[in-house]
Amino acid sequence: MTGAVLSALASHWRRNRLQLLTLVLGLALATALWSGVQAINAEARASYDAAAATLADGQFDQLLPRDGDSMSQELFVALRRAGWLVSPVVEGRLRVGSTTVRLVGVDPLTAPPGSGASAALARADLNRFLRADTLVAGPEMAALLAANLPNPVLVDQAVAPGTVLADVGVAQTLLSRAGRTSRLIVLPEQPLRQRPLAEIAPDLLLQRADGATDVGRLTDSFHLNLTAFGFLSFAVGIFIVHGAIGLAFEQRRGMVRTLRALGVPLRHLIVLMVLELVVLATLAGALGTALGYLIAALLLPDVAATLRGLYGADVAGTLQIRPEWWLSGMAMALGGALLASASALWRLARMPVLASAGGRAWALVSGRTRKLQAAAAVVLLAAAGMLAITGVGLTAGFALLACLLLGAALALPFCLATILRFGEGQAVSAMAQWFWADTRQQLPGLGLALMALLLAMAANVGVSTMVSSFRLTFVGFLDQRLSAELYVDADAVADRAALERFLEMRADAVLPIMSVDATFAGMPAEIFGARIGDTYRENWRFLDGVPAIWDEVEEGRAVVINEQLSRRAGLRVGEMLALGPGLSLPIAGVVGDYGNPIGQAIVGEALFRQTFPGIVPSRYGVRTDDPQGLRRELIEALDLPPARIIDQAALKALSLSVFERTFSVTGALNVLTLAVSAFAILMSLLTLAAMRLPQMAPVWAMGTTQRRLAGLEILRTVLLAAITAALALPLGLALAWVLLAIVNVEAFGWRLPMYLFPAEYARLMLFALGAALLAALWPAWRLARMEPAALLRIFANER
Repeated sequence: MTGAVLSALASHWRRNRLQLLTLVLGLALATALWSGVQAINAEARASYDAAAATLADGQFDQLLPRDGDSMSQELFVALRRAGWLVSPVVEGRLRVGSTTVRLVGVDPLTAPPGSGASAALARADLNRFLRADTLVAGPEMAALLAANLPNPVLVDQAVAPGTVLADVGVAQTLLSRAGRTSRLIVLPEQPLRQRPLAEIAPDLLLQRADGATDVGRLTDSFHLNLTAFGFLSFAVGIFIVHGAIGLAFEQRRGMVRTLRALGVPLRHLIVLMVLELVVLATLAGALGTALGYLIAALLLPDVAATLRGLYGADVAGTLQIRPEWWLSGMAMALGGALLASASALWRLARMPVLASAGGRAWALVSGRTRKLQAAAAVVLLAAAGMLAITGVGLTAGFALLACLLLGAALALPFCLATILRFGEGQAVSAMAQWFWADTRQQLPGLGLALMALLLAMAANVGVSTMVSSFRLTFVGFLDQRLSAELYVDADAVADRAALERFLEMRADAVLPIMSVDATFAGMPAEIFGARIGDTYRENWRFLDGVPAIWDEVEEGRAVVINEQLSRRAGLRVGEMLALGPGLSLPIAGVVGDYGNPIGQAIVGEALFRQTFPGIVPSRYGVRTDDPQGLRRELIEALDLPPARIIDQAALKALSLSVFERTFSVTGALNVLTLAVSAFAILMSLLTLAAMRLPQMAPVWAMGTTQRRLAGLEILRTVLLAAITAALALPLGLALAWVLLAIVNVEAFGWRLPMYLFPAEYARLMLFALGAALLAALWPAWRLARMEPAALLRIFANER
């Protein structure tokens, strides 16, 4: 009996190959976008874990300075003498050529055995490592080091991307931190008797192991954004699957009635149908996972550039097949197929044995169902409003987005029905009335595809508004910050003092750029020393501040912080900020700092040099009326490489190119989502084409030509897409507001002004209408070329 039932079920797909293609491709596309995003996230997190494993971050307790970002090396010696088994670590960013790398200095004799650093050193020649100032790095980084530094380099595949290992003393020399360490790792096995930490080093803070890294925390928001886009794309694909499964179950109602009348148990039949779906979902999931791998491989270089540019996090540029993402894709494919079929299976279980096998598709929902959808939409939109007012945190922001998008999608059929009913009421001729009424009758069958189009269009409007607002603000920010005409790389010369004297004699103003890494509010930050002059006074704009901000900073009486630090640490103007041991200053101003996720504090040059005497300028900003002439003089007089002298325009162009790459990933996902929604419309029209013949045949019989009917079908599809796109515009703007005012603030620490871009919205609407037009052409062409006999046969059918 089982074989006969399976044969009967399979016969449906043999007769309806297009419907099978719709189901498999819809699920495969949904799985592809989801698994592609998860593959990218998995690769990035693997790189974070590799970087953390270098020092076993999160696995061991650590001793950190209460103030500042470093401590005296004498504390390490004092702790070891007092019985504390600790290992020193020196960490910082080192500029190698045009690249900034993470330099980690370790003590190979005391490094914890479970760390990646100790494992890498165990494979190296320890005598050579200690005596020859050797560096250890991965293959790509080793080539960069060999080309730019005199130190010998050992290659080790296990070293994380963008990371370089060295002995503590070598790292201190390269980072100009003589006698200073960043932190101390506490080994797990300690003597039974130890002097209390408070007696030996009261200025140190014991941080317990928590298994997480700073980079992982910092980039969580980015990965959450990607996951949200992946889930949105998956939801759009599931709309396609839901419609295809609903139509398939409806078309098999007669077969189900016959099988049950012949004695097939209902439970047995449902189990076999579920098994059928599992087989199809497994096939589609495997195809989608393979497509997801290709998508991830194409997008990963841009993601790596994004993470490196925004967060300073290094991610491997190659993709590996990891179980967590392909298993996730397969699970989503199976779960999505079963979820999409749940309502159809439920109705099948409740169907009487001799239920009518009428041809009206189950996907055509009743008026009662539409009212329930409208009620659910009201509840979800009300919840979104409450979250917008009372919600706090990144999770609340994404919950708000979910309620807003889902509520709007559920409200779409009701809104479309209302608009079409109004159009029907305004119609005068019989043909116009039939057009409006027939369009309204198609709504349930096209509803899921139109919901997909609404979500995709809203996502495009929202994200394009966010990105374009960010770009506009970022360009203004660059004009404010990159005010010097030339920027000279100080690492290109051996004598910085001579370079500075040369510049001071020939330039209108010289602005040394120097910084040191710090930690504020438990997050990575930087302290900058600024030579205050007209450049700062005339170009910088503050979000909040006291009068004469730069006078206070120049005299060493105050500090300026960026918006990120202000928000994360809860600091306001007038409050004190501890910059290091014995140094706390009041905050004079808060400045917007777009494109930078970490905190920054700016002090006067004199105070910076006094507090951090070992730090030298990494670059010089140069104000001059003749930038090209000064550039030639620097090249000729000081033999500076031309690549080490960057003019303002080139630096702005470089910054904008990094910006464009940063958001290319979300742009690609938006295009893919909109393409999937267009595919949903096409598949819905194709699967409904045969079922619409009973409505089309009488109109044709009364004298309307097939060509005119085909034209009306195209007009109907484009009209529904136009109304949907128009409704998606305010939804997309609401989405943009949530992204800018809530999600962006929680994720990055800054709030952007929201700008409107009518030309961009018009382009998106034209793209959506074009996609709908292309989707409608094939079904309309088939209708226009249909044999008249096929339409005549409709009148012999029981429908």
